[in-house]
Amino acid sequence: MDHAVSRDGTIIGYRQVGAGPGLVLLAGGMQSSRNFTQLGELLADRFTLHLPDRRGRGLSGPPGPDYGSDTEVDDLSAVLAQTGARDVFALSSGAIATLWTALRRPQALDRIALYEPPVLVGTRSSLDFVPRYERELAAGNLPAAMVTVMKGTGDRRDWFTDLPRLLLTPMMGMALRGDGEEAAAIRELVPTVHYDLQLVAATAGQIQRFGAIRMPVLLMGGDNSNPYLSKALDALQHELPQAERVELKGIGHMASDNVGKPRLVASELRRFFASPPRV
Repeated sequence: MDHAVSRDGTIIGYRQVGAGPGLVLLAGGMQSSRNFTQLGELLADRFTLHLPDRRGRGLSGPPGPDYGSDTEVDDLSAVLAQTGARDVFALSSGAIATLWTALRRPQALDRIALYEPPVLVGTRSSLDFVPRYERELAAGNLPAAMVTVMKGTGDRRDWFTDLPRLLLTPMMGMALRGDGEEAAAIRELVPTVHYDLQLVAATAGQIQRFGAIRMPVLLMGGDNSNPYLSKALDALQHELPQAERVELKGIGHMASDNVGKPRLVASELRRFFASPPRV
């Protein structure tokens, strides 16, 4: 296992594949580094990919009592320093962590590509589901908590998450009771959403601060994603002086995941990271 050591001493493990310039692939909520296996393979002929497990996941240590955006910045900065990589692609809450790193440690990065960071904009909250999730998590009801997250963050026109809870919760219960690695991984990941939601909530009222990020930024999204994610991209595009926007057709929030359309995402990343960074 390759690893970096964060500022507080926590181990941040990462997987490495490929050869070429360094590129970090940072996963989002309900994901570990393994969710980007296919994306890494698609880019491995062009880049050396570093796929960290964020805190509470897989190869890395626990979130710790002082978890917050500074923790994520320290963790990503440690991986960048250890690997020598200066470019990052990140999804969802991982993209929020990358935004904060670009703002607070701009010297560590050249370019960032972000897929639908769920920054909070406007007056309507996208976190209405959080109290229910927290209650279910506290009660140890992981299947119900997982369903709540899926329904709260799912794509529009998603037939699966549109199913009633009466059907979805037993289905998730069966999946979580399995003995295989996948079931164990999901059981580990459901509680980590608590920390992802902290990261999202902390962006309230902060959108204008990201305007100080001067490096090139690729903002990516899918036209089937939840509408609040498109609004977040609109706001970031308005604030970021070197932002480029790409909308992928027919896909949603999990495009870069193994179960999504990673080939489409990989194509955009090849293009964006192929040229030397602008000064």
